Amino acid sequence: MSLSFDPKTLRDLAELLNATGLSEIELEEGDRKVRLARAAAQVSMPVMAAPAPVAVAAAPAPAAPAPAADPAKNPGTVKSPMVGVAYLSAEPGTPPYVTVGQTVEAGATLLLIEAMKTFNQIKAPRAGVVRQILVTSGAPVEFDEPLLIVE
Repeated sequence: MSLSFDPKTLRDLAELLNATGLSEIELEEGDRKVRLARAAAQVSMPVMAAPAPVAVAAAPAPAAPAPAADPAKNPGTVKSPMVGVAYLSAEPGTPPYVTVGQTVEAGATLLLIEAMKTFNQIKAPRAGVVRQILVTSGAPVEFDEPLLIVE
């Protein structure tokens, strides 16, 4: 069986992969399927020695906040239903759909995810208060990635 794909389409998909920072794209049309994946970049970080501590009499530091629990395990976590780019507002310079502390109704738009030049509304699965926004506008998101927490 021989499959042929339009080279321009493959180039367009590769450009989308690079432009969004995604690690892979997979498309299926009928019995044809194509998957483009980018190899993870190997990053070498130099190891630097920390300077020796200096004893200084100072006021006691405030207690450090407890480490945040894994948002993926929070029952109020809204996860991405797709791979794409997250946008917190409809257009640059406009107010975000939601802010931390805001009360939302079930079905209210929380943010947008752009995938294949289509903007998909991500809606609140239940009424509640937005406790945490875990993505930034314009950031690529993966399938099942935690986006925000509504409790």
